[in-house]
Amino acid sequence: MPAHPANAEEITRASQSNLAFAFISLGKERRRDITIFYAFCRLVDDIADSTDLAPEEKARQLSGWRAVLHAPAEDEPPLAPAVRGLIAKYAITPAMLEEIIDGVEMDLTIARYETFAELRQYCYRVASAVGLVSIEIFGYRNPACREYAIELGLALQVTNILRDVATDLGNDRIYLPREDMARFEYSEADLAQRVYDDRFVRLMQFEAERAHAYFAKAAALLPREDRRRMVSAEIMASIYHTLLRRMEADRFRVFEREYNLSKLAKLLRAARELLRL
Repeated sequence: MPAHPANAEEITRASQSNLAFAFISLGKERRRDITIFYAFCRLVDDIADSTDLAPEEKARQLSGWRAVLHAPAEDEPPLAPAVRGLIAKYAITPAMLEEIIDGVEMDLTIARYETFAELRQYCYRVASAVGLVSIEIFGYRNPACREYAIELGLALQVTNILRDVATDLGNDRIYLPREDMARFEYSEADLAQRVYDDRFVRLMQFEAERAHAYFAKAAALLPREDRRRMVSAEIMASIYHTLLRRMEADRFRVFEREYNLSKLAKLLRAARELLRL
């Protein structure tokens, strides 16, 4: 069954993602292609997060996606031909997309992280790998863009983790590394009880500083000649960095509030990045 861009657009719209919002800066063809890629990311992530599928079925479906990246299959997902089309069109190594599947598969077996080094691998797979594929679709000249994509992906994912602490806790997932929680004497039991105190704020600020460092490193790595091509990524950086600063200013009240930017705020950040070109 052939896939149509409209199918990918429906998936993207339904997710109400900041990433989808950044697509407005792209030309028609690249916007269509990045939308197909994002739909792939959304679909494999939804498999891992599904509350309706047994773990074995999740593993089976993700394994199926792995296979169809390389060759057609009779019962393949409708989007698979379009994803293979992207692989061929942009000379993307299938292993880059498999890295993303590796990342969402970690959520099937890992609910706690001992160290930030362990968490960094997860962030690399579910965010930096997405960035590395995205820049192939955006197009770039300077190979330094690859390092830019890696660092920006880490910044975005750490910000996501801080924003979603309460949501993830409800799904029995804790991404805050145990070594960091121990550093601030904030226990898993405290987190389960949603204890909000100075220990929690200092823990969250510690992680936020990591995100700030990744944002700064990404900004320093972005080659001048590729800035126009990376404007979608820069819109994402602006949205998420603003979100991080809002959480900081509010002292990370993630147990009682949801942090998101309004459509107007996102539009303003998109406009600012476009005007900087």
